[in-house]
Amino acid sequence: MKERILAHIENKDMENLKSLLATAEEIEILYAFHALTQEEQVIVFRLLAKDHALRIFEELDTDEQQNLLRSFKDEKAIEFVNELAPDDRVKLLDELPASVAKKLISAISPGEREITNLLMGYKPETAGRIMTTEFIRLGRGMTASEALEKVREEAQNMETVYALYITDNAKMLEGVISLKELVCANGEALIVDMMAKKAISVTTDTDQEEVARTLQELDLLAIPVVDKEGRMVGIVTVDDAIDILEEEATEDIYDAAGLADITGREADRSEILVKGSMWKIWRVRLPFLLITLGAGLLLGLIIEGFEEVLESIAVVAIFIPLIMDMGGNVGTQSSTVFARGVVLGHIDVKNFLKHFLKEIGIGLSMGILIGIAAGGITFFWQSDFPMLGLVVGLSLVATMTLASLLGFLVPFALIKINVDQAAGSAPIITSIKDIAGILIYFLFVSLFLGNMM
Repeated sequence: MKERILAHIENKDMENLKSLLATAEEIEILYAFHALTQEEQVIVFRLLAKDHALRIFEELDTDEQQNLLRSFKDEKAIEFVNELAPDDRVKLLDELPASVAKKLISAISPGEREITNLLMGYKPETAGRIMTTEFIRLGRGMTASEALEKVREEAQNMETVYALYITDNAKMLEGVISLKELVCANGEALIVDMMAKKAISVTTDTDQEEVARTLQELDLLAIPVVDKEGRMVGIVTVDDAIDILEEEATEDIYDAAGLADITGREADRSEILVKGSMWKIWRVRLPFLLITLGAGLLLGLIIEGFEEVLESIAVVAIFIPLIMDMGGNVGTQSSTVFARGVVLGHIDVKNFLKHFLKEIGIGLSMGILIGIAAGGITFFWQSDFPMLGLVVGLSLVATMTLASLLGFLVPFALIKINVDQAAGSAPIITSIKDIAGILIYFLFVSLFLGNMM
């Protein structure tokens, strides 16, 4: 889908792109949409039918919604915000600058403005803040036929109709019935005789994570929200619960890793490296590449210093790439393990030393295994220089151990000094590992093969 969209955009074939979007499934468009640039997203969004566009808009990340809003004229932005479900609207407004949010709230219809202000009046991260006020309310005296007729009349404007709630005239929650039970019931049966009278509910000040956990544990599609007096004021749906559990899990992971204070910085840096101007990207990445350039020149000087060794025993040069590449692979593995472990909460930065020592042990053990294998092969391959196998084996042990050490130590140090570890780890690890690896190799060559020079 993405390729077809991009092909139409590249050919400036907007008519066929509009036709493609009109016949495509929303889930296909949504998957493709996430992979497009901001400019491409705007083009696609403007070609969607209004109802189609609104449903896609509600499923987008808040950042993507904000980017699209900025591309709209004021009237279009107001129209979209006005037609969002109340809980989705509040989520978006919470992320917008206060001045922009205030402007949008004042411009939407009075009814939607009242609902929005009601929800925004509740404390952040509570059921009241994330609930929607769009739900179907039934009376206990209704028959199944009357209730179904009401569902048909109101379902179009509701976020979900799978659970229906029964209240009295004062909006006190009395029970709940599923749409399935209602459809299967005798038309003359009374709601009061069919409803579950012990409806599980939460209050407006219940923590959002507790609400989400309740929905998850009880396998509910929605849960009613009541105020302090017990009046039903809204529902929290399962899609909101999924988002909450994901957000809370991410926060818990970063807290456990001791990185809660750097997540914002890492997000900002990532945005600069992906979406920033050329100058900003240069400013982040070039300094580390200059370090690598300097290290490469220094490496050349080191090899030049051992020119006599290379002239005397030319076969030594064959194994230079092996020593450097194996060290590089181990360093890359270790730094990747560290970065992923930190993000997923498997590595606690507060107990860094424990993880660090374990990684050194892993690097040493892998170095010994690879060193024995490579040393043995070298011994039989270069039988004229039997000690060369020992040199290669010991060099691999030392270089791979050093590389695993650097793979953990360098990104940890960069995080601690507030330097972008994503851009800096690899160049620094590579530079140190290459210089040290070559020095180690030639020192072993001099030690064990010196009598042959």
